[in-house]
Amino acid sequence: MHRRGGVGLAAFDRQEQSKRSFAQLSSAISQSQVDHLHAQLAHFRTALSRFASTHRDSIKNDPHFRHAFQQMCSSIGVDPLAGPRKGGWWAELLGLGDWQYELGVQIVDVCVSTRERNGGLIEMLELVRLVSKLRGVQGGEITEDDVIRSIKTLQPLGAGYQVVEIGGQKMVRSVVKELDEDQSAVLAIAQLEGGRVVEDLLVQRKGWARERARAALENMVHRDGLCWLDDQDEQCGRAYWVPSAMQWDL
Repeated sequence: MHRRGGVGLAAFDRQEQSKRSFAQLSSAISQSQVDHLHAQLAHFRTALSRFASTHRDSIKNDPHFRHAFQQMCSSIGVDPLAGPRKGGWWAELLGLGDWQYELGVQIVDVCVSTRERNGGLIEMLELVRLVSKLRGVQGGEITEDDVIRSIKTLQPLGAGYQVVEIGGQKMVRSVVKELDEDQSAVLAIAQLEGGRVVEDLLVQRKGWARERARAALENMVHRDGLCWLDDQDEQCGRAYWVPSAMQWDL
């Protein structure tokens, strides 16, 4: 009995020793993996820094190159153009973090300066044109994709900046109020008619009662500021103009 007990204790000791050995080996492997990961990250950071110093101007000024760069970064889960807060050391390293915020400020400038005219709703192409004019030649070319990304950075401000699609066209809203179904229908028809809408169009194309058509248009004039009223229209005597669907030479 005594001998069996000795064998049992020895076996237990060997088992414990094996556990400790496996734990030490596992720890060594984990540390080796961590060290290897740090080495890879340092190498990647150096390579990215070299790439940024070589192509920074192209990223800022060439929209096609910038889009390709963003796609490449997105595939590895980083966004170096998202700004210092979201981009972390990527934004700091590349020196491009403020680019998106600078564009966002210019978008706000255009939206605010045209809000009295369009009621806070502007076509995407018109916004790109006006922002490009504000930036000048030295600011580099921008695209719809650039504007959409910048508008996303403005959303935490709670000012209502959002890209919406009306009648198959992208538009940017810069007011908090949501568009209802009747407003969206009026705006879609206005885009097809160069900005001009009359009650008969809504009655014929949407099948609305005349009272509904008149109420929708009057609300867009007096409540929402999205329409102008022309009560001396040559054809109908009373027509409504939607500034966001009109072409402006500015």
